[in-house]
Amino acid sequence: MTDRPATPLLDRVHTPADLKGLSDAELVRVANELRAETISAVSETGGHLGAGLGVVELTVALHAIFDAPRDKIIWDVSHQSYPHKILTGRRDRIRTIRQKDGLSGFTKRSESPFDPFGAAHSSTSISAALGFAVARDLGGASDTGHGDAIAIIGDGSMSAGMAYEAMNNAGHLKKRMIVILNDNEMSIAPPTGALSSYLSGLYTQQPFHTLKDAAKGAVSFLPEPFREGAKRAKDMLKGMAMGGTMFEALGFSYIGPIDGHDMDQLLPVLRAIKDRAHGPILLHVLTKKGKGYAPAEARSDKGHATAKFDVLTGTQKKAPSNAPSYTKVFGETLTDLAAVDSRICAVTAAMPDGTGLNLMAERYPSRVFDVGIAEQHGVTFAAALAAGGMRPFCAMYSTFLQRGYDQVVHDVAIQRLPVRFAIDRAGLVGADGATHAGSFDIAYMANLPGMVVMAAADEAELKHMVATAAAYDDGPIAFRYPRGEGEGVDMPDQPEILEIGKGRIVQAGKQVAILSFGTRLGEVRKASEALRAKGITPTIADARFAKPLDRDMILQLAADHDVLITIEEGAVGGFGSHVAQLLSDEGAFDTGLKFRSMVLPDTFIDQSSPADMYATAGLNAADIEAKVLDTLGIATLDKRA
Repeated sequence: MTDRPATPLLDRVHTPADLKGLSDAELVRVANELRAETISAVSETGGHLGAGLGVVELTVALHAIFDAPRDKIIWDVSHQSYPHKILTGRRDRIRTIRQKDGLSGFTKRSESPFDPFGAAHSSTSISAALGFAVARDLGGASDTGHGDAIAIIGDGSMSAGMAYEAMNNAGHLKKRMIVILNDNEMSIAPPTGALSSYLSGLYTQQPFHTLKDAAKGAVSFLPEPFREGAKRAKDMLKGMAMGGTMFEALGFSYIGPIDGHDMDQLLPVLRAIKDRAHGPILLHVLTKKGKGYAPAEARSDKGHATAKFDVLTGTQKKAPSNAPSYTKVFGETLTDLAAVDSRICAVTAAMPDGTGLNLMAERYPSRVFDVGIAEQHGVTFAAALAAGGMRPFCAMYSTFLQRGYDQVVHDVAIQRLPVRFAIDRAGLVGADGATHAGSFDIAYMANLPGMVVMAAADEAELKHMVATAAAYDDGPIAFRYPRGEGEGVDMPDQPEILEIGKGRIVQAGKQVAILSFGTRLGEVRKASEALRAKGITPTIADARFAKPLDRDMILQLAADHDVLITIEEGAVGGFGSHVAQLLSDEGAFDTGLKFRSMVLPDTFIDQSSPADMYATAGLNAADIEAKVLDTLGIATLDKRA
């Protein structure tokens, strides 16, 4: 086990109330120990690191000054909430984070009263804070009472329209609430720190309504090097002097920027806000992802997500890869296709690395567009690219594409525009849990007229589907694939253009047919081996397409077998439902066919390993074998014996 850091002062903190009697100097020590404890814990479990390290001081300051859980502290996205969890009675379980039956990697209402609002997607915190503020003023009932509502939102999350919709509404309602803009794209160099120190003194001494006047001319007092280093802050002040920043135009009193790692600035400013705030306040703090841990600071993603690692070196303890990841196969295949087709371009929403588009961006940067956390805009942008004669690939995680679904319907499907949807993280994803599971895309895409929906059974099939999508110009087309490594199959030198709506027979058998859609095909093969030992050789088919269905293949399977079972990594209403509709329309059930559909259960499955999650879902090889035996009546006889 990794040696754990000495944390004598943090050891005395069991709830935020224990911070109340500490001096400011002691709070600085708590922050230092909290940073060490966070690094130590994540080194043992893996998970999100850089974001949490960036808000250590802010977390300590908020809990020392405000009165959670009466005051609602809402972390946007909440991958930065590990330090918050340590301070709120969950330190003894922090080394179970993102594991089966352990702590969630995000805030979760059922986990603690200190998590007033669950999160894992971005840009929801301001809306939530406003809801709590209004509930407070309307006398809403709450087990913990109602105090201040505080949203902590990153500058990346502020790229989403929902944040501005919430701010516009909050400014109109004029409720007392606090938004902390955690700006971690601006490095905190000495020039900015000097300006921030000057301004923080003003903020703690002046009423809020005169801050704009007090800030006028502040930049002119700084030496020239400070002026250059504080360019971004100067622009903000210039806006204030000219009559209001964008935030003030939305109805917020703007304060900042201040150094989010300097407790001498954070503590007095937060105290002043708590004592004198009226209406909505926006506090702009500057932080650094990965702060205080050199290996994280040195990484390009600042340690956003990490496997278990060695604390001294930062070296991650990853198991050797046996096959390329699906994401990498997508990125490499698309890049190769873009080399011979200048019309191919790609759109993603703040996930170029996560979707593999960074590979194409390295070679063709002018044709890869990261629109920020703005899935709605990204989908419509891709639709217009298609209308303009390009061949756009809209690459998003399944669970994030949900946020752009209205645009998928109205701007893509109704207009039959050939947008190619690359749906990453399909199915159950492991440690991120229910919030990141790609459970619903089969259902929500396949119910749209004219939409082609494919699922790759392995990495070679994914390569074929990328090429098939690139060549398809008759309307929208989507293909889904999971997180993680492929099956280790042989990869073709060149991809094949698949015939739209045609599946394939993988294994010929009799009596039972298993029709797989997606990567459960590997589990179907394992189940088949076990069934062979019992004298049952099922026919195995890979559907490839949920829409359009391979009608001829499915109806032939129904005619030639007593039992037909579908399996997919998606919720009810997806592939199996479409197959059942076809069989019903064609009268296949009239012949006595026994049909079963294996789908994800009607529940949200908490974090664990993907294998454990699929076992919980009942979609592993043993479950498929049991479903076959039960449908044939064999399992029941075995149980009686």
